[in-house]
Formats: sequence, structure tokens, C-alpha cells
Amino acid sequence: MADNSSMSTVVASSRIRLARNLNGYPFPSRLKGDKQAKEIIRAVSSAINKVDEFRLYYMDGIPEEEALNLVENHLVSPLLLKRPRCSAALINEKRNVSIMINEEDHLREQCIEKGYALREAYATMSRKDNAMARSLQFAYDEQLGYLTACPTNLGTGLRASVMLFLPALTMSGLMPRVIRSANRLGLTVRGMYGEGSQAEGYMYQLSNEVTLGVTEEEILFQVEQVAGRVADMEHSERAKLRTGERAMAVKDACLRACGILSNCALMSGEEMERLCAELKLGICLGYVSAEGVGWVDDLIIKMKPSNLTLSADRRLTAAERDQYRAEYVSRRVRESAKPI
Repeated sequence: MADNSSMSTVVASSRIRLARNLNGYPFPSRLKGDKQAKEIIRAVSSAINKVDEFRLYYMDGIPEEEALNLVENHLVSPLLLKRPRCSAALINEKRNVSIMINEEDHLREQCIEKGYALREAYATMSRKDNAMARSLQFAYDEQLGYLTACPTNLGTGLRASVMLFLPALTMSGLMPRVIRSANRLGLTVRGMYGEGSQAEGYMYQLSNEVTLGVTEEEILFQVEQVAGRVADMEHSERAKLRTGERAMAVKDACLRACGILSNCALMSGEEMERLCAELKLGICLGYVSAEGVGWVDDLIIKMKPSNLTLSADRRLTAAERDQYRAEYVSRRVRESAKPI
């Protein structure tokens, strides 16, 4: 089983998400007008701010660019933006904990930590959830557990997930087998942005499917075990990439990516993400010297369109974004990565 040091080049982030609903109110899709939605928002905001400071974002009260920025930073889901008059989000100062209000459920509480930190994320989210439960009455049934809008979330309401960087398994064609094996164990593998999304930059989200009839500890243990096995497989395939018949072609692609990222005048978001994935692989295989790969993940997020617009404090044209992105990425990569 992979240890924590080897997991660091496979697991980009860890997330805990809890689904909760309030007694006395219909599920969000059946709320009777804005009045009930606003009551829920006020109640949840009051409950969490008794124990911690969170900023409240009304989805109909912030600019579209800022709302998209929250999506790109994985702080809210695209679904939350579809009914802005009824939805809101609470986000802490560290921006690792967010509580979406009136998405599919009244509350979607989540904590995202960098790297392999599933237990830490769970401990953080569990404390927040317990604190809110002292002020809010969650919908709960002795047999079914927490009551949720979608039956697949009944029981614990817990989704534990890790974001995995799996270039070698993807290139070897083994990902379909990995996905089938995970499905047989009651887990699911999706793209970077969850259900229905594609695996951009060799990034996959592994999470539990079953929430009913199991404990939270059993869910965490199972996700950890499968993540460890997948990491072992990924490291095995990475070793083959270094020594197999494609070794020189892989090395060339990694070094070319580092060179282009270090010296460019224009760069689209799609090209940057593709090249950053190759750069990360080069770091993992020892072709490029750098302090880990986490900074590359941060760079990808920072260069998303809405983040660029907010940094510039004005709306940028596509050409301006590509120029700004190229300048920033070139400088950052030259500072942090050196071909060996």
C-alpha cells in the first residue's frame, strides 16, 4: 500500500461533503417562493457564525464573474447558480470550507484540503456540522439516517473524495479497468468537476457511492484503501514509462512542456492545462526539478478566466487573457521548475 510520501504525487486534494436538510421545510426544488429560501439562508448563516466567521454570498447579489470564480475554485457547484434568487453560499476566510444553501439540499457542507488529507477534512467538517446541529434541527430518521433530496445521499449524507493525478494509468489504457474495479467496490470515478465532467489533465475524482447502511468511518476507510491501491498501480505504471519503449517520447513531451510553459507570449487555458499536466508528469518522473507538484495545481486554478479577470479588475478579451496568462505562467515556471 502506498505511503503518505508516495501519495503526495498522486492525490492533489481531499474533500468531505455532507448533505443536510432542515425539518419543517420542503426540499429546495419545492420551496414555496423566496420567503422560505431566505429563512433557511438566515438560519444557517446565524448557526455557523455563532462558532466561526463565514462570509455570506447571495447568488443574486454578486456579479456573474464572481459567481463563476467560486465555481472555478470549487467553492460552489454550477447547480447553485441556476436558481440565484433562492441560493447562497457561506465561505470561511481560509476558503477551504464552504456551505452551499438551497442547492439540491438545504445544506451542502464541504471542506477541501490540499494533498492527501481526508481525515483532516473530515475532522474539520464534522466540527462545523456538529456546531450547526446545536442551533438547527436537521431532518433525520432513526432507520434512514439524514433525509436528503436524492435517495443516493440517505444515511450518513457523506461523500468522501480524493482528486487523483493518474497520467500513467491513463496513458497505459488501464483507467477503464480501474473504474470498473472501483464501481464493484461501491465507489465511483469521475472527472475533475464531478458527475458528467471529463478527466482534464489526467485528473480523476474517486468517491464513495454508498451512504446508507454504512458508518462514516467505514466510508473513510474504504476510500482510503482504494485510493492507496490506485496510487500503487499509478506508481507501477510510472516506472514502466521511464523504462519502456515509450520512455524517450514521454521524456521529450515532459521537457517540451516545461520549455513552452517557460517561454511563451500567448497561451490559451486549454493549452496551459495540457502542458501543465505534462510538466507535472515530468516532475513525478524526475525529468524536471521542482518542489512537488502542488504549486502547478494552484497555478492552473489561478489562471482560470474568472481569476484572471478578478486579478486585472476589469473584463479582459480572450486575447488579453492569453497574453496575461502566458506572461504569468512563464515567470512562475522559470522560477519553480528546472529541466534535469
